[in-house]
Amino acid sequence: MTQRCPWSGDDPLYTAYHDTEWGVPERDGRALWEKLVLDGFQAGLAWITILRKREGFRAAFNGFDPETISLWGEPEVARLLGDPGIVRHRGKIEATITGARAFLDMGGGPAFAEFCWRYVDGAPIQNRFETMADVPAETDLSKQVSKDLKARGFTFCGPTIVYAWMQATGMVNDHLTTCPRHAELGG
Repeated sequence: MTQRCPWSGDDPLYTAYHDTEWGVPERDGRALWEKLVLDGFQAGLAWITILRKREGFRAAFNGFDPETISLWGEPEVARLLGDPGIVRHRGKIEATITGARAFLDMGGGPAFAEFCWRYVDGAPIQNRFETMADVPAETDLSKQVSKDLKARGFTFCGPTIVYAWMQATGMVNDHLTTCPRHAELGG
């Protein structure tokens, strides 16, 4: 019997995310960076919280335009700390600004995408997990990617955040083998 991954529950927003977005290989560097930022904001919270606020994040962060965000300072941090449309956490907001600068220092979108995908030789790792208990929170690879991101100036990108990001962006296919999306995404 096939069934969707149980983490997606029955919330229509969550199931739509599972069915159409989570685990789909993302090759656009700016979109990869946005998802890394959102996974950083998710730390300590349920992903559904971030999904419900995603449009608020996009509005508050100028569509995740790194050129604009990289120029921000304390006035923008203060504005964002007062914005109920996002998760108001100074460290995560400042990490987004720092991350925008690091993203641009790496050469922007295409260079960031190349950086990300080289860890998996350009193709998603096809895992074959049968239960949620089998899925790791982090891996040796996510530890290495986290270390390398931090060396380039990114913050709020520990190995657990990085692994969640790798799952979300399709660098690894962690849909359970019982889920129809596993096979649809090459598993």
